[in-house]
Amino acid sequence: MARFEPAALPELLPVFYRRLFPHGAYGRWLAYGGAAKNYFQLREFSFTLRDDVYVRFQSFGSPQELERELQKMNPYKIDIGAVYSHRPSQHNTVHLGAFQPMEKELVFDIDMTDYDDVRTCCSSAEICSKCWTLMTIAVRVIDRALVEDLGMKHRLWVYSGRRGVHCWVCDDAVRKWSPALRAAAVEYLTLVKGGAETVKKVNLSEPVHPFIRRSVNMVEKYFEEYALVGQDILGSPERWDKVLALVPEDHREQLQGDFPKKRDSVQRWELLKGRMERTRRAASTGKSAPCYADWEIMLQYCFPRLDINVSKGVGHLLKSPFSVHPKTGRISVPLDLQRLDQFDPFAVPTISSLCHELDAAGDDGEQEDGGETEPKRRVRDYKRTSLAPYVRVFEQFLEEMERARRGERLQRSDLQGDF
Repeated sequence: MARFEPAALPELLPVFYRRLFPHGAYGRWLAYGGAAKNYFQLREFSFTLRDDVYVRFQSFGSPQELERELQKMNPYKIDIGAVYSHRPSQHNTVHLGAFQPMEKELVFDIDMTDYDDVRTCCSSAEICSKCWTLMTIAVRVIDRALVEDLGMKHRLWVYSGRRGVHCWVCDDAVRKWSPALRAAAVEYLTLVKGGAETVKKVNLSEPVHPFIRRSVNMVEKYFEEYALVGQDILGSPERWDKVLALVPEDHREQLQGDFPKKRDSVQRWELLKGRMERTRRAASTGKSAPCYADWEIMLQYCFPRLDINVSKGVGHLLKSPFSVHPKTGRISVPLDLQRLDQFDPFAVPTISSLCHELDAAGDDGEQEDGGETEPKRRVRDYKRTSLAPYVRVFEQFLEEMERARRGERLQRSDLQGDF
């Protein structure tokens, strides 16, 4: 893959916005089939330009106007905001207090830095294939709950381009949610609570909510390979003391004595888990209180950590899909949930590798393109690169949303007797 140099962005971005960015599909997404009059025109975009110049409250009359502006400004980063009561570009002309965010997708932002207290391989902005499993678990747990528990249909999951993932819930009803409803959804999806000074961040009690049981089942599928083998969380006395600090005292001493006799993290975990399962079996016969320390440990080490402020504020901006990450050069690409376990953040195309692929394909394509118009040729440009499968995932998401919209329209017209 061609090496990315941030200094090359001023030359690469014009090529990216002219020949690679999926303008057509992107405009279709944010117009929502003309969900309401002027819906697209009322949307806020913000651009980060060269030298960290930040321009907020951009808005455009049509997707075509946005496309022209992107090709003129060549932003280093694009953020998407809310749909406002008035055009964001005219917010200075509106009476103070009248300019309000009205609608936005429900968004989630999961960032690897929030797991620094429980990962041993990397810290801060660094990621590796070992800790990336945390993002896989986060998507699996949250997506299942959004669909099965909260009844949401249209979710777009996107790699941030560096160390995290974003989710955009695009259902018509959800886009109208108040900050209180958004905060309630995040609260429902939150189990890890407390800051750096809190040792035990997950506390379960009877009866255990079905959401927690299902989440534990999901985490368990990845736990041995990720936590016991990859992170080796019970691999040394220093590490296992950190885990045993989450176990009630009456079990801790016995485990501290038995752990050194075991060969590795996997065997030590079997010991701990077996002990907790015995307490739960005894509790079912009324002999003692059940202990869920094994579940609490799995959740503290692996359960998704959400930033409530990103999700709760309707006016909060979030990085756009297909934006370029200015530090890594990687494109913020949609995730294919069918192939989530195979997703490799290090294999995501960078702006440099895509431009390199275009150059390589250019020689073959020059002869074929003779009679084609510029827009037609441009549509085919990204298809010649490794960006194509990611655009396809995005298009499939849009097609599903458009199918559902058509179905709802038909249903409405049937109900009104408009045959």
